[in-house]
Amino acid sequence: MDVELIRVEGVDEAIAVAAEFLAQAAAAGAQIALSGGSTPGPAHELAARLQPDWGRAGVWWGDERCVPPGDERSNYRLAAESLLDLLREPPAVHRIRGELTPQAAALEYDEALRGVTLDLALLGIGPDGHTASLFPNAPSLDETGRLALAASPGLEPLVERVTLSLPALASVGHVVFLVVGADKAEAAERAFARPPDRATPASLVRSREGRTTAIVDTAAAARLP
Repeated sequence: MDVELIRVEGVDEAIAVAAEFLAQAAAAGAQIALSGGSTPGPAHELAARLQPDWGRAGVWWGDERCVPPGDERSNYRLAAESLLDLLREPPAVHRIRGELTPQAAALEYDEALRGVTLDLALLGIGPDGHTASLFPNAPSLDETGRLALAASPGLEPLVERVTLSLPALASVGHVVFLVVGADKAEAAERAFARPPDRATPASLVRSREGRTTAIVDTAAAARLP
């Protein structure tokens, strides 16, 4: 349950470590869950350069906004532009169909995940401590059976979402948090240096039988021991 902290100087170094994890997993034919946000894009691009053959791998998502795949808010679109379209050999893609209703998309994704072992999940943390689309004190934190569920928006953009559940994330072989910037320092402290707390969902996300790693730059690690 302990978190392995990888402390690096700046954003570029953090991105490089995350990209190496992605590239190694792809080369091994892993099942990989990606995330949205501004930081993963450069990590995706570098991973594509490091390992352009993802043909043996599968790509999933930690969460998705309920918008069509071409929408600029779509996590799938971010991954397509920053990773999938750059690869020589693409992976099997298992996207969350955000164009459906949240409940229908979550049910479909839950069924697709049954029997699948996710080997790596790359996650971020919001300043409020959320990760994927698991928001502070949300009812979704009480889910014990489903692997994917609909989640109400907790921050901009205010659109409905589908997210992996805590049980799904606990079953991932290697959970990797990529956390950079001074605005994430308090959330990083709450997630990695304090007891688990529903007010900080990232503190509840740990690989049950595998590894949990947090890549933090100097700014994000400012309040960590």
